[in-house]
Amino acid sequence: MKQTLLILFSCLTLNLQAQTFFEKDSVFNVKRTAWTSGVIGAGWLGSVVSLKNIWYKENWTNKFHTFDDSKQWLGMDKVGHFYTGNMITKNISSVYDWSGMNRSQRLIIGSTVGFGYLTTLEILDGYSEEWGFSWADLGANALGVAWYVWQDLVWEEQRFKLKFSAHLTPYASYRPEVLGSSFPERLLKDYNGQTYWLSFTPSQFLNSSSFFPNWLSFSFGYSVDKKLHGDLNVYNHIDSKLGIETFNAERQFLFSLDIDFEQFSPEKNGYQPFSK
Repeated sequence: MKQTLLILFSCLTLNLQAQTFFEKDSVFNVKRTAWTSGVIGAGWLGSVVSLKNIWYKENWTNKFHTFDDSKQWLGMDKVGHFYTGNMITKNISSVYDWSGMNRSQRLIIGSTVGFGYLTTLEILDGYSEEWGFSWADLGANALGVAWYVWQDLVWEEQRFKLKFSAHLTPYASYRPEVLGSSFPERLLKDYNGQTYWLSFTPSQFLNSSSFFPNWLSFSFGYSVDKKLHGDLNVYNHIDSKLGIETFNAERQFLFSLDIDFEQFSPEKNGYQPFSK
């Protein structure tokens, strides 16, 4: 539920960004800013209330506590926090850019909302008997926010982009209560099927006379495999027919050629499907 609401909140801001029928305003637009702020505020408040009354209902306590999960899941959950902090900051900043705000204003609001929203969720965790407030999560959130801000300040664009991909794995069947049982749960909770990518396009660092394709990117990914327990890297599953199956968790470092669709333009690259 918590991860689902995170994605819904992010998609909400992304949806605002995607409204191409609205052109970016060149000057500060009070109405757009008020409308945008209202939608974001409602999404923030609504998701927190829903989590408090649904997700945390069975294990809510009145005692705030912390716990150290910095070594769990071989860091995959921390990379997820980093990615989420970056994504929310990016989308919030983009919709305020649509409202006509200057760079400094939208970066301040985007980073404040991104870090503030994720901190709210960490505080809720702090009152949960099952979890707890995690300083490691908070740090990963902050780094994800900062990753977006510093690139915008230095280059006025994101040259090192974060991407996410996911697929289903067979490991969820061994621990469905942890790795998920339904399709959405498995995509969100099974870290074995998730990969986080750091992608960059070399042409953005070259001069305009370079012949290097402006759409070709290099992506470096991080994932895990055979990781069935948060703390344990060796997990033994006992089956009445197959006996004991042992899973030795391992990290995976990936590389792939990629396409930067923000830079890709068929017409600019000589492709004209309707030319005679």
